[in-house]
Parts: sequence; structure tokens; C-alpha cells
Amino acid sequence: MSAIIKIKPLGFTWETSDPFLFCAYHEDQYPKGNPDLGPAASLEGRNIGQDFTLKDGWRMYHGTKVPGFPAHPHRGFETVTVVQKGLVDHSDSLGAAGRFGNGDVQWMTAGKGVQHSEMFPLLNAEKENPFLLFQIWLNLPRDKKMVPPHFKMLWAEEIPKITLTDKDNNTIEIILIAGKLNNQIAADPAPDSWAANPDNEVAIWTIKMTPNAIYTFPKASEGINRSLYFFKGNEITSEGYTIPVNHEIVLAANQEFEIKNGDTEAHMLMLQGRPINETVIKHGPFVMNSQIEIREAIQEYQQTEFGGWPWPSHDHVHDKSKGRFALYPDGKEIKR
Repeated sequence: MSAIIKIKPLGFTWETSDPFLFCAYHEDQYPKGNPDLGPAASLEGRNIGQDFTLKDGWRMYHGTKVPGFPAHPHRGFETVTVVQKGLVDHSDSLGAAGRFGNGDVQWMTAGKGVQHSEMFPLLNAEKENPFLLFQIWLNLPRDKKMVPPHFKMLWAEEIPKITLTDKDNNTIEIILIAGKLNNQIAADPAPDSWAANPDNEVAIWTIKMTPNAIYTFPKASEGINRSLYFFKGNEITSEGYTIPVNHEIVLAANQEFEIKNGDTEAHMLMLQGRPINETVIKHGPFVMNSQIEIREAIQEYQQTEFGGWPWPSHDHVHDKSKGRFALYPDGKEIKR
């Protein structure tokens, strides 16, 4: 029986299956940084504030001086932000903050409502600042929609990295952001996450394969949704298909799935999980179960701003001298 259900091209944002909502993929070759941690390059010709066009290999997104996403609200779901290259400065309405990247992951439960900003400071003034980030939106079930907001860091040094070899000694490297493989289990997700219950079989893996490597994905349970996103490389082959880069492969998770890489190093993201199977109503940054709940979210945000904004600006970045750190709402700070 074939494991492949569908193969489809990737868009700017990647379509996902329940329990996921979508995945945003950002790769930018940022230039050297200026003293304000923005690009040491002209911003002329860009739609500043709405710059999503890949010009000269990079974008400003909603940033005006520093690339990124100034303060904006969320309710009813989680963001899992995987930063493979570069750094992100986090600030939020709870007073929490952080600088993370180069392999770190931030897991944030928006719950009943939070504002946060995600800016991409260009700390290196001597050379370019390459950047690669995934932000995965993971839904919350109805009984967790209004939990208190929470964020935690999965530091690169603590995330399990599994290195395997095939019969020809080609290498496969899998990083476990969520889920388990062989005798390895990922760090705990946020406590109210759908991923916190192992019965939901939520898995978030990044996979790197050397040229010509072969790997067989293990089976999950019947009824689990699984997609593989092939975002960098040339082509892979499986079940008689030759699949070019920038494609999603929708899979039957209860079937083994073998892929063979082509002649170029390949990079993939796997998302897997048991569907929540509840009505999803989305309105921008709010994800609820009914239109009434969406209207309530908008009204509450207009009235309270989910706690307001305690930082000097909506595009706040931390001091250039700070390294990787996390400051939690209770005042506890962890430095890396």
C-alpha cells in the first residue's frame, strides 16, 4: 500500500493538516548590520511596513528599521518558532522577553491572549547575517483555548539530535523538536499544548540528508496526519515518484515511507499529529471555535490590549551586547 497520499507545491505559507494551522517559512540573506541592528543597506524601493517581496535576497516584513514583526496579538493557539540561522528578539505583553536563534526553538501558548513582537536583529556588522526560520501554528482544543499564556525555550543544546547512517554510510540527521524516535524523546512542550499528551503523537522534526542517503520513516498510528515538507535540495525519489524541491508530501502515517535523496544535500520538515477534529474559525491572529468567540476576542483586545505593551516601542530590540537569553514573566532570567 502506498504511503503517499498527495504531492503538492509549497506556497509562501505552507498548508498544514489538523492539529496544525499553517507554517510560515522565512529565509533571508540579510546584509551587514548597522548600529541600530537593521540592514546596512538602502531601504529605497521597499514597501516599508509591508515588505514581503524578496529584493536583493531579503525582506523587512512589517519592520521599518529592523526586519521582523512588531507587536501583534494572538489568541487560541500556539506558535512554535524554529530558528535554524540568525536571531530573534522576543518581547511580549506579559513582560517576558528573549533573544534566541541558531538552533533554538521558542514554544509559546497564546491561550486567552497575548501580544508579542518578533524582531530579527542583525548583530553582525562585519559580515552578512543569514536567516532561516519556521513558525508553526499549532491549534489548541476548545478546553485549552483560554488557558493563561505561556512561553518556554527549547535551547539548541537541549534538543535531541539523532545521526543515522544508511547501508552505504550516507548520513541522515534528525532534530527532534517534538515527538520521539528510537530511544530519544524531545524536550517537553508547553504544558497546555496538544503535543503534551503523547497519545496525540505530535512530532516536529527537521531532517537533513547527505547526497544519495536513504531513510525509512517509522509508522505512526492510524488516523494520524503526517506531512513532509521538502524545502531545500534538488530532488528525492519515493514509490516511483521523483519529487522536486519545494513540495509537500502528504502521507499515510501508518505506512512506512522510504525516501532516497538525490545528488544534493536535502532539508525537510516533518509535521505529524492526531487531529483535534473541532471547528476552526480563524480571523487574522485569533483562532477559535465560533464566530461569536472571534468577536469576543476582537472586542477584548480592543478594550485591554491583552495586558498592554510594557516596552519602549512596538518593534523593540534588545541591547546589542546581550547574548541568547530568556526573561520570564516572574522575573527569572536564563542566559545561554
